[in-house]
Amino acid sequence: MEEYHTGKRYTVQEYFDLEEVSDIRHEYYRGEIFAMAGTTLNHNDIVENVKRRVKDHFAPKGCRVLSESIKLEVIKAAYYPYPDLMLTCHPEDVQAEYVIARPSLIVEVLSKSTEDVDRGFKWQHYQTLPSLRHYLLISQREVRAELFSRNSDFWKYEVFEDPDQLIRLDHLDFTLSLSEVYAHIVFQEEEV
Repeated sequence: MEEYHTGKRYTVQEYFDLEEVSDIRHEYYRGEIFAMAGTTLNHNDIVENVKRRVKDHFAPKGCRVLSESIKLEVIKAAYYPYPDLMLTCHPEDVQAEYVIARPSLIVEVLSKSTEDVDRGFKWQHYQTLPSLRHYLLISQREVRAELFSRNSDFWKYEVFEDPDQLIRLDHLDFTLSLSEVYAHIVFQEEEV
């Protein structure tokens, strides 16, 4: 993560105030704010493919599927990232206006600039969310998805690389095919 304003520390309220007027999004961690990088068309299309499928299944059940512009409260007054996609069915989140705190699914689409953070720093902190059941990492450079699923005392890890494979989110009683994730995606030479 690249720091936005070096030397200055922000309160959570200052951060929220800045976000209301800023043209770009920033993530917040313990007083520091970090400008979010732009995305590729493939990144955007993958997020939309997954969002459409998840929303079609969960919205009729009263859940919310949120992408890229809603903050997640990972640590109250300390850590607020913008995941690429979140699913929440918790009543307090469903009624929330700007920030959710109880997602059951988080999806991050990996890019060269964010992959290490998504796999390391974010994953380390996301695991502390009691509501989180599944964490899905999706490559935008190749057909590959990685799923972490919470069990009673450990996280199960699975890799999917065949377009015919089904990603089973057992805790949510939901299945997503890898071909749906990558529908209409054309990999660019420079992305490989």
